[in-house]
Amino acid sequence: MAASMRVVGLSLSRSSNSFKTVYVSQRCYLSAEAATKVPHENTARQMQTFASLQTERQEEASRTVLINCPKGVNEKKFIKYLSRYGTVKKYFFYETYIDQQLNTLTEEYQLTEENIRLRFLVCSLVKDITSAYFPECSVKPFGSSVNSFGKLGCDLDMFLDLDGISGKNTGKASSPFAIEFQMKRVPSQRIATQNILSVIGECIEQFGPGCVGVQKILNARCPLVRFSHQPSGFQCDLTANNRIAIKTSELLYIYGNLDPRVRPLVFSIRCWAHIHGITSRIPGAWITNFSLTMMVLFFLQKRNPPIIPTLDQMKNIAGAEDKCTIEGHDCTFSSDLSKMKLAQNTEMLDNLLLEFFTFYGNFAFSKASINIRKGKEQNKPESSPLHIQNPFEQELNISKNVNQSQLERFVNLARDSAWMLQQDTVCSPSRSESHPWGLAALLLSSALQSGSKGKRRKQREPASERIKFLLESLKTKQTNKSDLNLSHSNGKNSATES
Repeated sequence: MAASMRVVGLSLSRSSNSFKTVYVSQRCYLSAEAATKVPHENTARQMQTFASLQTERQEEASRTVLINCPKGVNEKKFIKYLSRYGTVKKYFFYETYIDQQLNTLTEEYQLTEENIRLRFLVCSLVKDITSAYFPECSVKPFGSSVNSFGKLGCDLDMFLDLDGISGKNTGKASSPFAIEFQMKRVPSQRIATQNILSVIGECIEQFGPGCVGVQKILNARCPLVRFSHQPSGFQCDLTANNRIAIKTSELLYIYGNLDPRVRPLVFSIRCWAHIHGITSRIPGAWITNFSLTMMVLFFLQKRNPPIIPTLDQMKNIAGAEDKCTIEGHDCTFSSDLSKMKLAQNTEMLDNLLLEFFTFYGNFAFSKASINIRKGKEQNKPESSPLHIQNPFEQELNISKNVNQSQLERFVNLARDSAWMLQQDTVCSPSRSESHPWGLAALLLSSALQSGSKGKRRKQREPASERIKFLLESLKTKQTNKSDLNLSHSNGKNSATES
């Protein structure tokens, strides 16, 4: 693709057989290693005069060349090849076009350090309220707030952890005395959770500073208390007995930090889905952000070579300290990133974006299930249009809410987006500033509608014609009926007047 053009700058000394500086236009995830080899010279140059600095830069530029790298080039092998012609003293890789757009989007919308700290502070304030009933409890954030995929404005999901009560999991030395909190006997753990959240919700509503709009949604699959915290501006959801959600957040955090391409790809596809109404903050038949993230991770596992490992691979390298079973579900995986070795995949972000849309535009949703534990398609165990297996509660389908029409809409938009990314006019900046290109073109619904394939539009024409005919027929019948009623009414009026 034209969008994946990479330019390399080499500084070549004409008087000696050596390269002084190499500038490589490359994706951001390859620039980290290169950056360590390019010392920052700003400090050393601070004492230089203006004239001497200009002279030095001009001389350096005269010994620099730019090289257009082939797509998918291996950075280390490329530099090693250049070293055959002389010593490469300096080089770095930089990105252009669509790769830069994806990374810029991530940097602009990801949670800031201040925002994350504020979320932990709100959890601490809620803990002050809940500790009136359970002094040894803790309130922990989970989900987008901590899994590295959260964007500014996302909800704050909180987990009321009661497992530390009575020293269950504290690991502290036993004492001859212990405090135990006992509840009235109830038929199930779910009812106990509902009772706890009901009391805590009432307390938050009456005494929680800045907490407004409290809703106790206790009959949901996972009971919760929802409220708004006005001082921080967060929409908060408090749950209990939901420890698997904490492990899921940890798993996503690890995936997000395994490879620098993961987060920009997830952020960009989530943004694309939100703009086109594939996802929504309102509960319904839409694909959720969590489901969409699972789809991205599964796609990255399917690359050749894979970019991230499967959950089973992470389980196989887990140590004794990583063993974890929650409510009978195996939640074991290694948290040591250094243990996860994968074959080097050098695909650029722009290519991954195109391949994602191509992959799911042709995916056999009617037969196959998505499973990041195995990293391969499996036969669907149920008739839901979209089946994505929960990584830990494997009997659950996290996308069971999605209906056939929403899935078909996602597939059609994925195909249209893949087609647009293959067009030269979209892959690179236009001379006209008003013409959108790259990711910006995908985020404009009008561009996608006008850029749809003519072939697919023709296939939809018969259905459109039938619908048009039906509407015209209904309109004609309604008009005739109205005329008949009007004529009948006029007849009555005439008879009365005469």
